[in-house]
Parts: sequence; C-alpha cells; structure tokens
Amino acid sequence: MARFLKHKVVAETLRVGLIPVFYSDDVEIALGVTKACAEGGAPLIEFTNRGDRAIQVFNELTKRTEKELPEVILGAGTVIDPPTAALYINSGANFIVGPSLVPDIARLCNRRKVLYVPGCQSPTEISEAEELGAEIVKLFPARTLGPNFVRDIRGPSPQILLIPSGGIALNEKEINEWVKAGAIALNLGSALIRKDLMTQHRYDEIRESVKKCIGWINEAKATI
Repeated sequence: MARFLKHKVVAETLRVGLIPVFYSDDVEIALGVTKACAEGGAPLIEFTNRGDRAIQVFNELTKRTEKELPEVILGAGTVIDPPTAALYINSGANFIVGPSLVPDIARLCNRRKVLYVPGCQSPTEISEAEELGAEIVKLFPARTLGPNFVRDIRGPSPQILLIPSGGIALNEKEINEWVKAGAIALNLGSALIRKDLMTQHRYDEIRESVKKCIGWINEAKATI
C-alpha cells in the first residue's frame, strides 16, 4: 500500500521539479542509486518495469527504503496494464507512470488513492487523462514533441501540469528551455543515471548529477 497519498506526491513533484528514472535487476545497486538520488535532492524516484522479475526487485527495494530512506517516494514506471499496476501498488508504489493513457489503470489508481501519470501526445489525450483524474500528465516522447508543445498547451490552459519524458539531454540549455516553456518537472533516465555509473557503483557521481540538474531547474524557475 502507498505510504504517500496523491496530494503529497503532487506537492513534492512541484517542489523538487525532477523525477529520476532507472532500472536495475540488482537490489543493492537499486538501493545505492535511490540513496544517491535522495542525497542529491530528488526524493521522488521512478523504478521502471522493464526487466525480468522487476516486481521482485521493486518489492525488496520498497522494504529497504522504508527502513533506511523513509523520506523517499518510490513509484513504478512503464506500467501498461491494470494487473501490473495493482502488483506495484500492493508492493508499495506511491505513484504509477505509463507510456500511454490506459483508462482502467486510471480508475484503479483513483480507487487506491495513488497518483497516476499517463503518457500523452495530444491535447485530446491530455483532456481525457484529466477527465479520468490524472493530476499530472507525462509528455512522451518529449524529444519528439519539444518544449514548444508545452508552451502551446499551457498558454490557453495554464492549470495543466505537464512532465516531459523521453530523450531529454542532461545540459543546462535544454533543461532551461523545458522549464521556461512551463514543464512543472522533468523525467530523466539514462542521461542522468548512466548504466556505467550504476554497474561500477559510482553513486557519488549520480548524486552530483542529480544535484546539478536540480540546480539548473531552480535557476530556470527563478527567471520565470
């Protein structure tokens, strides 16, 4: 069961502005990455449902973080069907992220008071997602849509909360463009948490990358 309800996750997303994304099939590595992200200032972390037995790794990771990193808000990503969403929620996921909008997942998450962040690509999809109770919408793939998409959507509808995801580069210029366009947070994966840093246990570098990224986000917010 989720330890953090929807309103808390939304508030932290707005406050921090960054949700790191990663996957590892090794619980110790996953814990090391999670700790590094939290120490870097990003307590909201998305663990992707991509590898074999990912749910088992996530289940153990949530147990460890509840004891060792109680401030961390873990969520599950790449969730495309209701049974998988239910498994992750039962394992302690505090939010569910998907590459597309699945109405039955939205209904399940609403019933369980868990934030659902679906991936959308058009104004129609975003509108449908909000009608189904999605308080935050993921723009995916962000690299294809671009910052102007966020600006154009939020121009007439500033109440829409959008998080770009997919192909965002880890550099100050691009992050500045997304934030100034109106993105309320960024979803960064392999550019932020490189595979070599994970496998070589270079957690200090992950922590510093997260810290640097949040610094760029805050600097961009300050100029809006």
